[in-house]
Amino acid sequence: MSPRSTVRGPRSGFLRPEVARLPGYSPGEQPSDPGWVKLNTNENPYPPSPRVLEALRAVGPDLRLYPHPDAEPLRGRIAAFLGLSPERVMVGNGSDELLSILVRGTVGSDGGLAIPTPTYTLYETLAASTGARLSQVPFAADWSLPEAFDRAASRARLVLLANPNSPSGTVVPAERVEVLARAVRGLVAVDEAYVDFAERGCRELLDRLPNVVLLRSFSKSFSLAGARIGALAGPADLVAGLRPLKDSYNVSRLAIAAGVAALEDLAWMRRNADRIRATRERLSAGLRALGFEVPPSQANFVLAIGRADARPIHEALKAKRILVRHFDSPRLRDALRITVGTDEETDRLLAELERIGRVGGGGAA
Repeated sequence: MSPRSTVRGPRSGFLRPEVARLPGYSPGEQPSDPGWVKLNTNENPYPPSPRVLEALRAVGPDLRLYPHPDAEPLRGRIAAFLGLSPERVMVGNGSDELLSILVRGTVGSDGGLAIPTPTYTLYETLAASTGARLSQVPFAADWSLPEAFDRAASRARLVLLANPNSPSGTVVPAERVEVLARAVRGLVAVDEAYVDFAERGCRELLDRLPNVVLLRSFSKSFSLAGARIGALAGPADLVAGLRPLKDSYNVSRLAIAAGVAALEDLAWMRRNADRIRATRERLSAGLRALGFEVPPSQANFVLAIGRADARPIHEALKAKRILVRHFDSPRLRDALRITVGTDEETDRLLAELERIGRVGGGGAA
């Protein structure tokens, strides 16, 4: 006869109070059946370089072995790509893991974290999971960074800035980021997941500011969302200090091989990024013609802002097997974030939005 448990009450009673209350990050819907136009999670509509597929096939016999603990040779290739020494780079299981390591390593329950809003909602989850004090300052109406944010950030140990920002796709110029970094005592982490679709990033700031770090992702421009590869670049002593917080073998052999092969074919990535930029402009123009306001995006998605709650449009599109993202928050309730897909997917989306408007289904007007 097996012993009876003496534990009573819900299992959540074992959790720290701030974790028990944590709602968690809500990712975009991932349907398992085919036939969807999936424009809700900012994935690249084009496949990765053929070199990636060749590299993955070659890894097979070595899957019995652990990967390199620091993800070599990928770390070295990323460092060379950024013009840095390998000691200044950490590779992670997606940039989300690196964001978690950064928050745990620099903020903790006794520090402050500052973010402009609305932005990537994972930042709020990470702050809550550590019990950090979170300061949130709204972007200005034109999505610029207000001076009030600098004042809030001056009291924080860590500033997280998605740049280009999600969900707006807008960019804070490097000059403005430098002003911010020089005005605060804490660390400024610029999350550049979408930088390959932008005119310019903040790489130059690493050369002259000791309190700036960059985060990069292979999920978007390199078409490797399924491989989960991210990179953090910053001062060598900071990277060394964060290293004990990562999992022992946090990047798989498959991901390392895929990342190296992707960096060996930058022309492939850049061609796809150019295609996405061209379609982004056509999508933005089409949405504006339908009555939406569209901030100037430098990412692989756009924000379409209407004049009323956009949930009915979201649901009408979903009924036609087209997925876009709707956020139920005050500033975004009237907006849809739409990934830039192929030209054919864009045509189908715009045609359906026009039809929804004609039949009174809640269009932008």
